[in-house]
Amino acid sequence: MRDPYEVLGIPRTATDDEVKSAYRKLAKKYHPDNYQNSPLASVAEEKMKEINEAYDAINSERKGGNTAGAQGYGNQYSNYRKSTEYLNVRQLIQQNRIQEAENILDAVDANRRSAEWYFLRGMCYYRKGWSQQAASNFQTACNMDPQNQEYRSAVYNMNRQGNYGYGGYNNNPQGSQCTICDVCTAIWCADCCCDCMRGC
Repeated sequence: MRDPYEVLGIPRTATDDEVKSAYRKLAKKYHPDNYQNSPLASVAEEKMKEINEAYDAINSERKGGNTAGAQGYGNQYSNYRKSTEYLNVRQLIQQNRIQEAENILDAVDANRRSAEWYFLRGMCYYRKGWSQQAASNFQTACNMDPQNQEYRSAVYNMNRQGNYGYGGYNNNPQGSQCTICDVCTAIWCADCCCDCMRGC
């Protein structure tokens, strides 16, 4: 496979912000929604996969503190295999095809379940209205990758909801009635998560 920096069109000295900016620009250009009913749809899909794999590879390298030079990187990256199943899951959740998303997630071996897996599982539960399970999975994702702002926001938003707190449902003397704050918070959480699924 090609050097991921070459795929994104940036030098190895690029800052994290420059990496993210290059990724977003290419993802916007080659997003499948731009090529519906187009003869170039399959080409755009392959390009999108390559872009996602390159971005994931760079992030993985930087989080691992790998400082290998450009010449040594080719062999290292040739052994790198990144599944695009989680990108597919995000797209399915965005399309509200929750059962299909869950089928993909359930097929992942337990020892391969990453923070992203738990976050997306939480999103499935959230879309189904299962707040307790959603919050539990969001918290697991956040514990596994506490620096991820998307996971932290999900935990924060779930715990802002009036009928839910860390550790389970709160005893609510008013029953399970929603307040206007609960509704607004839920809408904000869903909007935030959907924005994150648009390739950012």
